[in-house]
Amino acid sequence: MTEIIRADRSHITELSYLFNSYRVFYEQPSDIEKAGKFIESRINNGESTIFVCYEKGQKLDGFVQLYSSFCSVSAGPILILYDLFVREEKRGQGYGRALMDKATEYAKSNDYQRLELSTALDNVIGQKLYESLGYIKDNEFYHYSLEVK
Repeated sequence: MTEIIRADRSHITELSYLFNSYRVFYEQPSDIEKAGKFIESRINNGESTIFVCYEKGQKLDGFVQLYSSFCSVSAGPILILYDLFVREEKRGQGYGRALMDKATEYAKSNDYQRLELSTALDNVIGQKLYESLGYIKDNEFYHYSLEVK
């Protein structure tokens, strides 16, 4: 049975390896130290909410990372689902869906108005999951990004 819990300081080391794998999936160079510092900072500073899933007594199988933000138009808090990752050997077994459900439960219980996420155009598997959970693809707005560093 899969358990999903909120990550804390005790998960930093193992979560760092999962986060590094996530970054490599998105074509970033492997850098365990960078991944570890990033995760440690998010947890220590309370800058994100991370849920991890695992089989009892086993290593972590996946995680979802959430960031609080605001929507000026609706004048309320929103939650950005920025990262979702499941170990390759555990994919297709419901871990991603379980993590997404946990994120939704967290958003509802903490009075967020909505969850938002972005995904790569070629992430068809992820898109199918999101749409099966009721997420609506935005066809009205473009997403822009500007590198400043």
